[in-house]
Amino acid sequence: MPGNATRINLMDLDLVRMQEFFVSIGEKPFRAEQLLKWIYHARIRDFAQMTNLSVQLRRRLPELAVIEPPEILREQTSTDGTVKWLMGSGTGNAIETVFIPEIKRGTLCISSQVGCALNCSFCSTGAQGFSRNLSASEIIGQVWQAAESLGHERNGTRRITNVVFMGMGEPLLNFDAVLPALSLLRDDLGFGLAAKRVTVSTAGLVPGIDRLRDSIDVALAVSLHAPVDDLRETLVPLNRKYPIQELMAACSRYAAGKHKRSVTFEYTLIDGVNDQPEQAQKLVKLLRKLPSKLNLIPFNPFPGTQYRCSPQWKIREFQEIVMAGGLIATVRKTRGDDIDAACGQLVGKFQDRTRRSERLGQLNSSLQEHNLVP
Repeated sequence: MPGNATRINLMDLDLVRMQEFFVSIGEKPFRAEQLLKWIYHARIRDFAQMTNLSVQLRRRLPELAVIEPPEILREQTSTDGTVKWLMGSGTGNAIETVFIPEIKRGTLCISSQVGCALNCSFCSTGAQGFSRNLSASEIIGQVWQAAESLGHERNGTRRITNVVFMGMGEPLLNFDAVLPALSLLRDDLGFGLAAKRVTVSTAGLVPGIDRLRDSIDVALAVSLHAPVDDLRETLVPLNRKYPIQELMAACSRYAAGKHKRSVTFEYTLIDGVNDQPEQAQKLVKLLRKLPSKLNLIPFNPFPGTQYRCSPQWKIREFQEIVMAGGLIATVRKTRGDDIDAACGQLVGKFQDRTRRSERLGQLNSSLQEHNLVP
């Protein structure tokens, strides 16, 4: 498990925090750049191998710090090439991370929490409960482990081209750990990914969207799944706190911010629930004035769910209606479903099995803790 009771995990630190660490132990700030290159470019964790550090510093660092990503407990590979890792997060808990290879890109889907408190009714992760937030080292450590396993940037091969926070958890409820991980993904001393290649997906935490806009330049995806409040409240209970009108206003602010980015809206198509032509037309009215694109996702079943995936003809019809209304809409290809790695299927392994009322209580406490309540 990342972290140590007496030593700091350097994977919790972005450039600024790494500089502060070295200054605090009487070293020059430039040591931070050296360490980051060793960790994320060379993927070296042994201080003794960091040959441009003084011998004295190499001997001292193990007494003060560790470099520990989450441990890989299991790796599975789908028939379509998708790879899923189960990574340990301590005391019987584990998270899931998924790599989706395509011809021109490789997308890594990472988790931000052990479980999820939001209880979206169509998501397997939410149905399992919530345990805790991940640390920054556990978040960026997923990318580190995937890069090491895939041979990322060895022999000139850049396997991971995109990283999306679409795994377990609500990223904006763990903002203080997610932000340094985002910084390391963007920083040339880390993984050096362009802003458009790092995406944070949220169920609609309005204050978190504003905070993200003001903090770092990355892409935003919003799990919408319904064009009207009453239906969205059934699918995404967070809508009761931040209804669609407030959510759309936050998305408009994000798109109009200094980085001028469009917003991706994710819409899981569930048979007989949100896939009707009139719902497609309402979606057009909702989104047509906002710089955006629409990602239509066929529902991926999981044990115990009451929902079914919309048939292909309904998915095509829905796509045709929204595109005729002027929206850019793509249908996400289902990948990795034979190893339960498809969208909405990640469950990991964690101890908490709380009831819905308790999970909502945890959510409200977390919102208040991070000043994310109106």
